[in-house]
Parts: sequence; structure tokens; C-alpha cells
Amino acid sequence: MTLSDRTPCAVVTGAGSGIGRCIALNLALSNWQVALIGRRPEALAESIALAVAPAVMPEAFACDVRDATAVESMASSVLKRFGRVHALINAAGINTPQRSLATLPLSDFRRVVETNLYGAYFCTQAFLPGMRQSGEGTIVNISSEAGRQASAKSGIAYVMSKFGLAGLTQSINVEERARGIRACCIFAGDVATPLLDYRPFPPLAEKRAQMLQPEDVATCVLLALTLPHRAIVEEIVISPTMK
Repeated sequence: MTLSDRTPCAVVTGAGSGIGRCIALNLALSNWQVALIGRRPEALAESIALAVAPAVMPEAFACDVRDATAVESMASSVLKRFGRVHALINAAGINTPQRSLATLPLSDFRRVVETNLYGAYFCTQAFLPGMRQSGEGTIVNISSEAGRQASAKSGIAYVMSKFGLAGLTQSINVEERARGIRACCIFAGDVATPLLDYRPFPPLAEKRAQMLQPEDVATCVLLALTLPHRAIVEEIVISPTMK
């Protein structure tokens, strides 16, 4: 008997910090088995150390989601360990200080889009076959308000990548819902995470306290995962009460 025969299993990318870390810890606290995915093993270890009395301790699988071959290898290891994946949360995301059309280096453009969008696509393709075989699965893509309306604050590469996640979500539902697979895209306003430090002018602590917190987004993820499987919530828009 594999672990996933006893408790549902979720794969969370970007689990070494910020929103991804909070989602992973929230799921572990909610009795999910969690596979933590991220580039830096030390950051994943820090996330695991923060887990509070989980039913099953989360496990780390270091992987750069920009690398399709590495993602395939990671997925094979996860499935070998847990047998089945019930949910995939694509939370890996980055940005760059130089982000305008006038200043964005091509190398940074590629890095942002490959991490935020290609990584989500690669992970989706890696875990879809198992979900098809079991006849159910939920994929949650963590987007941004910049995935609904472009802003100079977010920058061109980030905006393009987050708009792409909306298309990925819709495509999954169009093509896979008949197989029992559903997808949700969460469009979050400003969230107080380390990613803010990459803005040209990082906000002060007082401003960050008024923003959404990572646990707010994690709560939305849990809603998308725990709704009866007959229901699909394709989009969730969450914003701070204060602008």
C-alpha cells in the first residue's frame, strides 16, 4: 500500500519560500501528503522544518521546473514514492528588478517566463497521465492580478507569464474535464512575500502589512482542492481590502 492510498497527495512547486511554502505547510496541516518542489534543497529543508505536527511529514524533491527533463525525473521519483498524485499546485514564480519594456534584458525575460509559465506547463504534462489513469485530479495555478490586467509595476515578462497561466487553466478544463481533471487559476493582488524585494522600489513594512498574506492564498487553494469533485471553480480573484 502506498502513502497515497491512505491520504491524498499534493505536489507544490515553489515550496521553498513565499506562497508555495505556505500552501505546502497548510496542506500538511490539513492531513495531505505533500511533495515540496523547488530549486534549492536548503530552502525546502527549511520549509519542512516549519511543518507543525503533520499527519505525514512533507518530503522534498529538488528540481528546476524550467528544465523539462528534470521535471520528468522529479515526477517519476514522486510517483514512485507516493504512488498517486491527487493535486498539483503550480506556485513557482519569480520576477526581476529590471522589468519594463525599455530595460528588461532578454536573459531575464526568458528566466521569468520559463519559470512562471513553462515550469507550470512541464509539471502539468508530467502529472497528467497519472491523473488520467485514476480518473481524477485537481491542478491549481497561482497567477496574479497582473494575469488579468497588465501593469507597469509587474513588468512585461511577469504579465505575459501570468496571462499564460490563465490560458493553461482554461485549456486543462476544456480538454481534461471529461476525464475527471479540473483546474483553477488564482488571481491574487499584492501578496507580502520575498518576491517584493525584487521590485525597483520595494514596499516598506507598513505597506506590506496591508497586503494579502501567503496564508490567504493558501486558503483559496484548499477551497479549490476540497470542493466536491463534481464542481470546478475555474477562477478565484482575491484582493487586499486596502489599496
